Order: sequence, then structure tokens, then C-alpha cells
Amino acid sequence: MTTLTIHTIESAPELSKPILEKSVKTNGMLPNLHGVLAGAPGILQAYQNLHEQFVNSSFNAEELTVVWQTINVEHGCTYCVPAHTAIAHSMKVDPELTEALRNDGLLTTPKLQALQDMTLSIVRNRGHVTNEELSAFYAAGYGEQQVLEIILGLSQKVISNYTNHIANTPVDAPFQPFAWNKSA
Repeated sequence: MTTLTIHTIESAPELSKPILEKSVKTNGMLPNLHGVLAGAPGILQAYQNLHEQFVNSSFNAEELTVVWQTINVEHGCTYCVPAHTAIAHSMKVDPELTEALRNDGLLTTPKLQALQDMTLSIVRNRGHVTNEELSAFYAAGYGEQQVLEIILGLSQKVISNYTNHIANTPVDAPFQPFAWNKSA
């Protein structure tokens, strides 16, 4: 059962309304997550800003998907995993990669695996990574910028994943074909 209000443009606080209108124009619908976040205009704006910054980072579509889905799966977000599966399809990400991410499988390249490994280490260890982990990440072809950009992506995902856990946000109809639950 949803425990936080899912706002419409009409019911949202005034400061959230223009952000929600932009969301409808961008997405062709008002995602339930955005409706929930609208209850606090600052978090909605922060989420949108972080999303824009992360999408414009040095990561390509596959790498963005690796960071997003690794965090979504690790956090067990039953809203974000289907949403980002649909997003990955729209970004033309290899379906084999998408399925590996959803199902804790090995990734399609060693470089993407290194990205996932670093992302998981940052999440699980709350930023306390070892020199060995950093060296392995750098050896795979990444650098300091990408370490920081993982943290940027994590910032966005903490907002959405934690909100969805508290709100029990229902998965939007376009994402329902990609429904997901974390296996035991």
C-alpha cells in the first residue's frame, strides 16, 4: 500500500507544478516517482538536477545503466529496476547486459564488470573502498572522474530508491512488463 501521496500536477505544491509539467513533456506521462517527490519541491528539483548531471557525465548509455541498475538491484528497488530496464531499452543498451544486471549475472565486458564492482563497493562500504579496488578500477580504463561520477549516480539513486521504499510507489504501466523482485 502506498504510504506517501502520489501528486498530480493539480494536487502538487505550487513549486512542484512546473517541474511536473516538464516531466510530462519529457516522459509523455507523469511517472509515479515524480508524483511522490512532488510532495517536497526541493527533493523533486534535486532529483531532476542530479539526473541531468549524471546523464551528462562521462559515462555512455551502457555505463549509466550499469551504475543505475547496480544500485537499484543492490537497494532492492522494485520500482526503479523496471523503470531503468525500460530506459535501457530506449537507450539501445544490449538486452544481455540489462538482464545480467537485473539477475546478478556477469556483465558483458571486463570493463563494465569493473564499473559494477566499484559501484557495489562504494554502495556496500559507504564509500570506504580499498587502494586495491581503486587500482583495479583504474586498470580497467576508468579514472578519478568516474569514481566521483558513480557517487553522483548514487546520490540520484538514494533519492529515488529510498523514496520508493517508503512510498511503496506503484510501477507505472509502461514499466510493468519489466516487473522485478529481488530474489532471496
